[in-house]
Amino acid sequence: MTTLIDRHTSGVYVIAATPFTGDGALDLESTDRMVDFYRDAGADGLTILGIMGEAPKLSSEEALTFARRVLARAGSMPVIVGASAAGLDPMKALTDAVMSAGAAGVMVAPMNGMGPDDRLRAYFGQVARHLGPDVPICLQDYPQTLNARFSTATLLAIAAENPSVVMLKHEDWPGLAKLEQVRAGSGMAEVPRLSILVGNSGLFLPEEMARGADGAMTGFAWPEMMVDVVRLMKAGDAGRAQDIFDAYLPLIRYENQLGLGLALRKEVLRRRGAIASARVRAPGPSLSQADHDDLTRLAARLVRRLAELG
Repeated sequence: MTTLIDRHTSGVYVIAATPFTGDGALDLESTDRMVDFYRDAGADGLTILGIMGEAPKLSSEEALTFARRVLARAGSMPVIVGASAAGLDPMKALTDAVMSAGAAGVMVAPMNGMGPDDRLRAYFGQVARHLGPDVPICLQDYPQTLNARFSTATLLAIAAENPSVVMLKHEDWPGLAKLEQVRAGSGMAEVPRLSILVGNSGLFLPEEMARGADGAMTGFAWPEMMVDVVRLMKAGDAGRAQDIFDAYLPLIRYENQLGLGLALRKEVLRRRGAIASARVRAPGPSLSQADHDDLTRLAARLVRRLAELG
C-alpha cells in the first residue's frame, strides 16, 4: 500500500536524475539500477521529474513512462513526482496517472517569475482545488531558479487555506531565518504543521536541521552523506554530523556550480555504477577534461577523509 507524504514526513528524499542512453533515449535499465542505488544508500524516498530530472526536456509520454518505471521499482519506498506544468489540466493529467500508479504525492513549483504574494497564494489555491483534496502537495520554494519569491506569511497562508499542501521544499537563499520562521509559525491552531525538506545541494544541511528542517530533498550524488547527517542531527549528535558533512563539503561545493551541476552529478552517478551514461539532454552542459580530473581528485580526497573519521 502506498505511503502518502504528510505534515510529519521526514528523512531524505533524494532528487533523482533521469537516465538517458548515449543517444539520448530513456534508459529504463539504468532507471532500475538508480532506484536500487538510492535505496541502498539509505534514502527514505525519492523525488522525480524535478529540475534535476530534466522534466521540461521530456515528452508527456516519456515522463509518464519514466515515472511508472520508478514507481514499480521503488515498491514501498515513497516517491514524490514533479507535476509542475504551464497549465492546470496537464498538471492534473500527470498527477492522476502517477497517483494511480502509487506515487506518494506531487511537487509543484510556481510558474517562472510569478508574483507578487497574492498571485502566488491564489495560484496554489487553484492548484490544490484542481488536483483534488486527496493529492498531497509539496510546494517548491526555489527563487534562485524560479524567480518567484514567497514571503513567510504567504507560505503560512497557503498551508492554512489548503489542507492538501503538506510539505515545503525549502530552497531560498539566504534561508535559515525563513526556515525557522515557517517552523515556528506552523503547527499552531491557525496554521497546520508543514513538513520541511531542504535543498540547495545540501550546502547548509546541518544548520537547516538545527533550525527545524525535517530532512533533505536534493540531488547530491553521495546521498549517504545526507542520510548520515539527518540521522545524526535527529539523534542529537551535531558534532559527528558536522564532521561527516565537512568531509563531503568540497564535493558539495563543486557540484553546486550553476549550469554545470547536473552534468557533474550524472557523471558521479555513472562512476558509482548507478547509471550507464552521464548523458544530459540538449540544451545542457558537458564536462571538460579538467572537470573530470577535479572529480577524480575530490573523490579520492573524500575516501581519505572518511578513513580518517573512522
